[in-house]
Amino acid sequence: MNSDLILVLALLTTCMGLFIANKPRMDVVALLVILVLPLSGILTMPQALAGFSDPGVVLIASLFVIGEGLVRTGVAYRLGDWLVRKAGNSETRLLVLLMLSVAGLGSVMSSTGIVAIFIPVVLSVAARLRIPAGRLMMPLSFAGLISGMMTLVATPPNMVVDSTLKREGFAGFSFFSFTPIGVVILLMGVGYMLVARRWLTVRDDPARDGGARRKLHDLIEEYKLAGREHRLRIGDDSPLVGKALLDLNLRSQYKANIVGIERQLRLRFQTELLTPHAHTELLAGDILLVDVHEPGVDLAEMRARLKLEPLPLRGSYFTDQSREVGMAEIALPPDSGLIGKTVLELGLRRKHNLNVVGLRRERTAMQGALLEEKLRMGDTLLVIGPWKSIRQLQPLTHDFIVLSLPAEVDEVAPALKQAPWALLSLAVMVALMISGVVPNVVAALGACLLMGLFRCVDMDSAYKSINWQSLVLIAGMIPFALALEKTGGVELAVNGLLNLLGDAGPHMLLASLFVLTALIGLFISNTATAVLMAPIALSLAGRVGASPMPFAMIVALAASAAFMTPVSSPVNTLVLGPGQYRFWDFVKIGVPFTLLVLVASVLLVPWMFPL
Repeated sequence: MNSDLILVLALLTTCMGLFIANKPRMDVVALLVILVLPLSGILTMPQALAGFSDPGVVLIASLFVIGEGLVRTGVAYRLGDWLVRKAGNSETRLLVLLMLSVAGLGSVMSSTGIVAIFIPVVLSVAARLRIPAGRLMMPLSFAGLISGMMTLVATPPNMVVDSTLKREGFAGFSFFSFTPIGVVILLMGVGYMLVARRWLTVRDDPARDGGARRKLHDLIEEYKLAGREHRLRIGDDSPLVGKALLDLNLRSQYKANIVGIERQLRLRFQTELLTPHAHTELLAGDILLVDVHEPGVDLAEMRARLKLEPLPLRGSYFTDQSREVGMAEIALPPDSGLIGKTVLELGLRRKHNLNVVGLRRERTAMQGALLEEKLRMGDTLLVIGPWKSIRQLQPLTHDFIVLSLPAEVDEVAPALKQAPWALLSLAVMVALMISGVVPNVVAALGACLLMGLFRCVDMDSAYKSINWQSLVLIAGMIPFALALEKTGGVELAVNGLLNLLGDAGPHMLLASLFVLTALIGLFISNTATAVLMAPIALSLAGRVGASPMPFAMIVALAASAAFMTPVSSPVNTLVLGPGQYRFWDFVKIGVPFTLLVLVASVLLVPWMFPL
């Protein structure tokens, strides 16, 4: 073992430890890898930066934008509505249709994104059918993971493995290479979950029982907001005129939270609703939408001192503004960096144009002062603000997830009328990928441009939809794989496997490769796992004189088989809170299913891709 290999293995061990600890963030670790490898002389700088020019990275970024187009045009939500209609009152029918729908849609867009979209749909359907959401949330996450086994573009590990094949001079996979195996595993998953759902210990929230999909007035009632809302016009002689919100200190002095400002336009024909910011300057005649979140506040004294005129309310807690202002529940996942911070320290108004107006803890809406309340794991916050800002929260799944959107959101899809064009753009991409007329990355980029041309997405939403952390992670780990290959690390891993297994046949080698990939995926992201394991798989195939295709396929499938723990995939973490699950729930349901997927993969892969 040479000194360069020792350094690379030490760096790999350090990176895995940092990935497990999640400190610093995974993309920061990847950037450190890019920095250290050329400084050590193991790689040149062009080799270390090669990941940023890899077609697979560009393809993944393009698919984030296409998924955003499907969300902005309401396609994904309409699929949820269709699911509600077709399921009727049958839990079994609902589970089957849910898993098929999520796997189908997840085969062409981010599985994390599609699961986040379906969480509020499932919660509302479960409430209507009066069944615990915990019986549906794990099938939802499993379907999201299985969707990664359906097509080439379904998940980054598939594209990483495909890129590795092509870099080594092999043909790579076609768009539907994964589909036959994925369909079998999906049918297995549906059948398995129909049985395994009975093993789940459900701890559901009775506050979600009964009724159809919740609306704004349901949230107002659950969080006890009624009576806290006030419309106040600023008089000409008010001391607020010309002052910025930052200078007024209304929150601490009067316990008043300004959630919106109605301002008459210059021509006086129309009113616009402003989102309050720290530096928003108030004008005479502005109408403040105020939430007074503590009992006992002397409103009369506040109005008299600040020269504010009370106005009648046109709807309970500003529901008359529902075309522009919405509400959403957000939950804190177990690894959220916001746990332990106060509501005020979250800075949601400053960062996301949203105000926290409610907090539920242990199924009970808290009353009184919320701003200084320290958040705990499992807390649910109710935020109010522009629908656009609420939608922009959905991809930000690390610190919090959007748990529930009221029914009114369907009326404000930013590009609802463009849904046919979004579907056309998607169809063009799939057709080009299937035909092979152009490379996959060109087909995806073309679909992105069509989405923009038809106004399904705008530039801001397109850039914000891209998960830059994932892209940097992939780009940083690609040169790591090159460094392992260059220093003999891949050869060392292959020799270790062969020495361990002796004269075992190719099926045993495939099974061992699956197990090793799945186990590594428990601790680091499935994308990083695929980057590291793909070169080992191809080298192992070469050593035993077999085709590289089945070995590459087994790595891709195992990378998506992250069923065993709630932290092995973001998809599982998303449903942990809404499903009221514990760590052991995923172990007892996920481990048996992973073994079933292992058996199916080892039997089907050599049949589809002869050794």
